[in-house]
Amino acid sequence: MPSPTDPLRFHLAYEPQPLKFGTSGRRGLVIHLTQLEIYTNVLAEIRYLQSLPIEQGGIKAGDDFYFAHDLRPSSTAYVESENGRGGLCQAVEQALKDADMHAINLGAIPTPALTYYALKHGKGSIMVTGSHIPFDRNGYKLNTSKGELLKEHEQPINAAVAKVREELLQQPFSESLFDEQGMLRNRPREILPATDKGLSAYVQRYLDFFAGETLQGMKILVYQHSAVGRDTLVDILRKLGADVTPAGRSETFVPIDTEAIDAAQLATLQTLYNENSGPFDAIVSTDGDSDRPLLVAPSGAEQKVQFFGGDLLGMIVAGFLGVDAVVVPISSNDAIDKGALASVLEPKTKIGSPYVISGMQTALDKGRSRVCGWEANGGFLTGSDIERNGKTLTALPTRDAVLPLLCALFAARGQKATLPALFATLPNRYSRASLIRNFPRPTSMKIVGRFSPSESTIQQVSFSDEITAYDANVSAIPLSDSQIDQFKSIKTQLQTVFSDKSGFPEIVRLNYTDGIRMTFANGDVAHIRPSGNADELRIYAVADSQERADDIATQGVAEPNGLLRTLERMV
Repeated sequence: MPSPTDPLRFHLAYEPQPLKFGTSGRRGLVIHLTQLEIYTNVLAEIRYLQSLPIEQGGIKAGDDFYFAHDLRPSSTAYVESENGRGGLCQAVEQALKDADMHAINLGAIPTPALTYYALKHGKGSIMVTGSHIPFDRNGYKLNTSKGELLKEHEQPINAAVAKVREELLQQPFSESLFDEQGMLRNRPREILPATDKGLSAYVQRYLDFFAGETLQGMKILVYQHSAVGRDTLVDILRKLGADVTPAGRSETFVPIDTEAIDAAQLATLQTLYNENSGPFDAIVSTDGDSDRPLLVAPSGAEQKVQFFGGDLLGMIVAGFLGVDAVVVPISSNDAIDKGALASVLEPKTKIGSPYVISGMQTALDKGRSRVCGWEANGGFLTGSDIERNGKTLTALPTRDAVLPLLCALFAARGQKATLPALFATLPNRYSRASLIRNFPRPTSMKIVGRFSPSESTIQQVSFSDEITAYDANVSAIPLSDSQIDQFKSIKTQLQTVFSDKSGFPEIVRLNYTDGIRMTFANGDVAHIRPSGNADELRIYAVADSQERADDIATQGVAEPNGLLRTLERMV
């Protein structure tokens, strides 16, 4: 039996599970998210920011530091079904206090609202959120005083976390803030009172940019579920003149992944449309922390709801804003390569907002002045100020859901077109994403590794009369005979799964920017990638018809013998 003077590590009644960086932010199972773990990471990250120069996103002790949260129970409360875990905001508050920061609670507001307000004041911020991932998970996302953490920040932060972890675990148990379960001893129930200044500034951002314009005459159904911005979206749309009907509000948390809307979620949206007093021009919504949009509209005489993927939505928005540089990840619909935006398209990035942000900065460094980016989930980022109709939208280099929804609605109204007609003006390329949940990440990584080249410099391989490899700058890389044989073998193995029996012709190109992206002779695309934030394996499909894109995605996640499960059995 350890004594009170023994280190905390000897008293812990559980095996700590370190939080890791995902695609954007840190995420984990609530059952593993002790307040000790949150406190450890936040304290280390704040110390790291305090070590940076202000011009690099640094902060100073005593500065204001903003935080906000989504509506997941574990963000602010203790969840009995998760062994009493939760209270993430309380742990964040304690870490900010102990790092000599002046914590300010902006309340339950969208992630981009928090980021916008913090950047406007040149301060750091933390959003407590699990974003779109399942209910049993949560996490947080930290921003510097200049914007999101970038990939180059992760290694020094991890070193800082290791140092703080050791400090805390070595502390005598009698002096520690934490009990045997890794929870704050005083189990604080309350958090600081919230101010509405951040949310008000975010709403005003859009009222100012669209001043003098109106959505009057448009009927919009807002699917509210448990999105933190559910009332904010209604408020903005109404103030811009739309006739808004809120629907589908939920007091239990509903994970909505706007990148992978499945048949069941579409059926829910169809039911909401049918049960409310339509017809409506659109159904709009967001994911849990309201940084990814969801746009659906009725189509045809039967008023069947049609989902518009975020990668296509981004194209509509970029055209509406008149940008001169666009940055998108490799998972995006390749319609962008064929349409009016092809001339302003920057090199495609890995998946995740930090990569898109780096790409936007590169475009700015090259002299571009109207820069934007987006992800396949629809989250839209502005890398520069953008002027339109005499109004200026200041840069917000983080995912935002409200801007793309408003731009699409104003674009449709301005062209006197329905949303399906508006999207029909884009090149005829259709996409669908789907995923298998509870798919162990180590297995996903084995699949990617099995069909990837041993040289990481090789980012793309083309199969024609001869095999040609390219690096990230699309410069040709000479291949040895053994490398050529390796790629022949990879192609042959993949074609046993992605075969003509499943409707796939010959593979003509493989891209390894992020996962494995296969392009086939008929233009079909199947892209496999592990999720960065959860145990999920995703498939992105692109084709010349929506039916074929849907078919590829459906075959991908079919149980028990779909494409992804077949790949799993090969490793």
